[in-house]
Amino acid sequence: MNKREIYKYAGSMQQVAFVRPISFDEGRAGRMRGYDVKNGDLRFQVSADKCLDIIDFSYKGMNINFLAKQGLIGRMDYDTHGEEGPRSLMGGLLFTCGLENTCIPCEINNVSYPMHGRIRSTPAEHVSADAEWADDKYVLSISGKMREAEIFGKNLTLRRKIETTYGEKTVIINDIIENKAFKEEELMILYHFNFGYPFLDENAVVLLPTLKVTPRDKEAQKDADKWNQMEPPVDNEPERVYLHELAADEEGNTFACLFNKKTNIGVQIKFNKKYLPKFVQWKSIASGDYVMGLEPTNSGVYGRKGEGLDIHKLSPFEREEIRIEFKILDGMEDYNNICTSINKLTGASQV
Repeated sequence: MNKREIYKYAGSMQQVAFVRPISFDEGRAGRMRGYDVKNGDLRFQVSADKCLDIIDFSYKGMNINFLAKQGLIGRMDYDTHGEEGPRSLMGGLLFTCGLENTCIPCEINNVSYPMHGRIRSTPAEHVSADAEWADDKYVLSISGKMREAEIFGKNLTLRRKIETTYGEKTVIINDIIENKAFKEEELMILYHFNFGYPFLDENAVVLLPTLKVTPRDKEAQKDADKWNQMEPPVDNEPERVYLHELAADEEGNTFACLFNKKTNIGVQIKFNKKYLPKFVQWKSIASGDYVMGLEPTNSGVYGRKGEGLDIHKLSPFEREEIRIEFKILDGMEDYNNICTSINKLTGASQV
């Protein structure tokens, strides 16, 4: 329906779509500021105190994302070194890793790089939200800026805008990263999408236009032929991590999907390999830590500890714009379309 038709039924658009400021008042989430977004069947929350990351997501009332044992964690006015690294990883639909480091924590030349970097725990500045008509489209948006900087050192900013349009099953994440220092700076970034129960169970399959799969270690190598299958939970089972080389179209566009064949609900993450040339899959079937992670990145699975690492760099005042489209899939037609796209990109029948 267009704008005029909708208002015949709804006195306020907030009956069907809204973006509302919220705050959390208990536990480790206490004092965290955020936004609650409803777009028809989509509902999600964004943390203003943690990189404008998406901390919760549901579709038609069904939870989509993974949430770790420690639950929601709000603003962290402390560093994330040592044991605090895994203790502070709450999951959520998306947490952003970088900008100095991704993945494994390390210390190099007396400089400490915490697990998955610091940007994920950085509060946003200049935060704003809006819900307004653009012609006949009702657009909900949240925007703000995060800064990773130090005296006599780096000055990187990440300006993020999250948008979703009423009647569509898509959320757009648009990031502009700029080096505002007077020297070249290294930039590592990884978009850590995390999926959990009840969307995720043993009926879920990973759909990727993958050309090559590399297990990270012996645990991943053990069941490498099952990289695309989710299994029932197993007590105390080690995690498995795989690095994929994905096929893309002529413009560099590619995607990753997770689809549940019982509910016929899935998710698709679209991105471009120009700025996110690598892809990491994180699979854990451990009881209580049951999660599938799909992670576009410009870095590998080892962060700064990787051998022969060639870290991406930004020149002084250079900026990059990264766009990610997160979409809900609903029905076997969507599934079949994804399979067709994979076969077209890879040039072979894989699914």
